[in-house]
Amino acid sequence: MVRDPLASESTPSAEEICSALDDPDCREIIRNLEEPMTASELTNRCEIPQSTLYRKLEVLTDSTLLEESTEIRQDGHHASKYAIAFDEITLTLDEDRSLAVQIERPARTADERLAELWSEVRKET
Repeated sequence: MVRDPLASESTPSAEEICSALDDPDCREIIRNLEEPMTASELTNRCEIPQSTLYRKLEVLTDSTLLEESTEIRQDGHHASKYAIAFDEITLTLDEDRSLAVQIERPARTADERLAELWSEVRKET
């Protein structure tokens, strides 16, 4: 099933966000993502073994803290690139004393939305 990339992002639970941010490797990845990077580039920048890095990237993308896109290369060996998908995260205590999370997302241009849509289509083919 393809999610609609033009629709608003679903918000993960406060527990998912806290779990991802509690992980030192996940925080290291976020800290080093100044611009979109491939897993290989992140492995070189962070001191995290590649097999661990891939698991952490999955945790971060599943919790919508990172966004994965596809870099199209002329040689046909396309690569996933990862970018930070939030500007701010706010945790609050609801009336029923449970945690709630709100994620402020960066504004996207039409080109960025089209690139994300294309990336989703490529994943399904």
